Order: sequence, then structure tokens, then C-alpha cells
Amino acid sequence: MFKKILVANRGEIALRIQRACRELGVQAVMVYSEADRDAKYVKLAEEAVCIGPASSALSYLNMPAIISAAEVTDAEAIHPGYGFLSENADFAERVERSGFQFIGPTPESIRIMGDKVSAKQAMIKAGVPCVPGSEGELPDDPVQIKRIARSVGYPVIIKAAGGGGGRGMRVVHTEAALVNAVTMTKAEAGAAFGNPAVYMEKFLQNPRHIEIQILADKYKNAVYLGERDCSMQRRHQKVIEEAPAPGIPRKLIERVGERCVAACKRIGYRGAGTFEFLYEDGEFYFIEMNTRVQVEHPVTEFTTGIDIVKTQIMVAAGEKLPFTQRQIQIRGHAIECRLNAEDAYKCTPSPGRITMWHPPGGPGVRVDSHVYTNYFVPPNYDSMIGKIIVHGDTREQALARMRTALGETVVEGINTNLPLHRELMVDAKFMEGGTNIHYLEGWLANHAR
Repeated sequence: MFKKILVANRGEIALRIQRACRELGVQAVMVYSEADRDAKYVKLAEEAVCIGPASSALSYLNMPAIISAAEVTDAEAIHPGYGFLSENADFAERVERSGFQFIGPTPESIRIMGDKVSAKQAMIKAGVPCVPGSEGELPDDPVQIKRIARSVGYPVIIKAAGGGGGRGMRVVHTEAALVNAVTMTKAEAGAAFGNPAVYMEKFLQNPRHIEIQILADKYKNAVYLGERDCSMQRRHQKVIEEAPAPGIPRKLIERVGERCVAACKRIGYRGAGTFEFLYEDGEFYFIEMNTRVQVEHPVTEFTTGIDIVKTQIMVAAGEKLPFTQRQIQIRGHAIECRLNAEDAYKCTPSPGRITMWHPPGGPGVRVDSHVYTNYFVPPNYDSMIGKIIVHGDTREQALARMRTALGETVVEGINTNLPLHRELMVDAKFMEGGTNIHYLEGWLANHAR
């Protein structure tokens, strides 16, 4: 096991990794920007290094500053968390070339799965079901582009090969709009991701967003930890996640999970990862893989009893997975609400000072958050300030616990999306389970205020 790990992230995930390190008896070095000087995990750290000003580009995305911080503190490994540099193959390569262990997949795996075209090709080879579309990058020839679209069938969606976070995609309903949409998406992709390549998929009308969590070690052992339903989202950003997914047969989950495990073994995957799918009419369609720990990992930790972050660290240190697929059991139901510093209905950011912070408690309740009373939420980063996660024996009990937890939560001084979560927990369609990825945006449009 490592003696010292540098945590190259901020916010609630930095605190989460710090806690995992403490349980493993590993010292965690925390890095921070000038805007995060007063963060809880910095105050709790045995060692902390300022890596730059508030701007992400000059701090959390500054590879030389992070690697220098690891060098001066004698860290042995770097945990990237999620976001920022967590899926950057060049960063993983520089970390390992500098003599540190990257707590995540190999740079090669990140490259294969980070480019959506190569990821899809790898999944087709592994027998993982994919959305019908172009076999690879779209050509420049408009005639060929139109031919591909006709074979796929309208509507189609044009996606950036290097995209993510809901950016770099455009839905096209008619042939007349197709070529212009491809040209615009290519230009946006080149500017946003440094990669102008785009591909085409059939646009599914009312799918759910289902994902499979996997863990793998370097000895080609791999397991899947059940599924999560992340369909409650707006602008392609998840708002509520739950596990297991309501109403999907276990046999189907098992079949897809086994194919995901086979794909991991095929590409020599190491660490934590998530296969994301669209699910419609009883069929799964692979869309992308996240080669990192995800925001919503706690719902899987609740339903499996497995600490995903600790396991990430253990396999990065060269240990074998401490469990087999047969030993993994799904127990009960878990729900997570992302708590954001934003207007509950317009979703506009609301940074500022928190004058009162009172998190909930009670049986089956977990709160992952780095904030506290008098904490200043900086305007420079993502608006998420924490997550409320509950677990119950049944989905109904989990919903009841979440209603209680949200009712107990107090955040004053800034706007948050607490009112939205409270309304959604009593929404008839959500309570029924199985809402599609468009449901929340339609709900918000109908509840505009």
C-alpha cells in the first residue's frame, strides 16, 4: 500500500478520497487553488499545497503544478477524482513518466475509451450492444453523410468523438438540416475538445440512462456492481441517481454486466469505470465509458457494501480485487440527490457565503459535502456543493427516507435546488419509477416560475 497519495481535485470528491486514505492508513496530500484555501479538506489535511489562483486552467488543470506538488511532498501516487484531469490520457502518462502511480486506468485504456468512436468500435468487438449509427468518424463528403443518415433513419444525433458532459452534440430531424449540423458540430468540437471528429447515432426518442459500474485489477480480474438509473437529468447533467434501476429484469442486467466485464478484460482495463447505456423498449445501447470514479458512486456503495474509492486505491497499489462476482449481492435501494448552489428552477448559479448549513441524519442517510456554516461557495467551479444519499430495504422506504432527509436539510445564504428535490420526491411519475431522460426537462418547463 502507498504511504502517501496526492489528491488532485477539489470539493466533495477531494474530501471523499481523503477519508478513504485515512481508513487505509495512507497520508493524503491535498492541493487547492487560492479560491479553495478555506475548504474543509484543506483544514483537515496533514499536508496541503496551493497550486495556483482560482482559475481551473491555472490550478486544477495545471499538470506541471500538480506533479510538482507530488514531488515536493514525496507522494507516491496521484488520485484525480472526477472531472478536471481525471480522464486526460496525457496527464495519466505524465504522472507515470514522472515516477508516480496514476490511480485510474492506463493511459492506453483512457485513450481507447475517451474517444467515443474508438470506444464504440472496441465495444462492438466485445459484443456490447451499441446504438445504430456510423461505424466510425463521419467523412467530409456530404453525399456519404446523407447516405449514412438514411441507413440509420431520422432523427439522428451528431456527437463529438472527444466530447463529454453533455456538450458537442446536435439532434437532426431532416436531411435538409444534416450537413450544416455536422459542420457546426465539427467546429464546436474542434474548439471545445481540440478534436473536430464527429460521428452519428440514431436518436432514441424516449430512452432511460442506465449505467453499469465496474471494478478491475491489473491481473485481468473484473466485476460489475449492478446498475444505476441516471435518467433524471437536465441539459445532459444528472440531478438524481438511484440503484438498482426500477423495472428492468435482473437477467437483462446480468447479461449486459457480463459483457461489460468481458470488454474490460479484452482491453486490459484497471480501476473503477462506468459503462453508460441508453435503454429503450427492453434493449441496451452503449453510448460511452467513464474511465474514473463517478459522482453517483455512493448509491452503488450503499447497495453492494463495497467501498469503490478504497478499492480504486488498492488495485492501483497492485492488489487483487478482494471479491469475486459471486460474492457481490445487491441489497435494498439507494437514491442520491445532487445539491447544487443554483436557482432551483432556472438552474442559474448562486455562489456566495453559506450562513447556515444543517445536513440531515438518521438511519440509512449519508451526506457527502465539503461545505459548512460560513463557507464561501466560489463562482469559479461547478455548482455542486454536496450529495444527499439514502438507502432503504425497498425503493418506497428509500423515497420516504429521502423526503425526511430533504425536509431536515437547511442551507441559508445562497440559493440551492433543495426545493426542486423536495417536489420531485413527491412527483407521481418519479415515484412510479422508470422516467426517461427527457422527463425532468419537461417537468421544469411545466413548472417554470
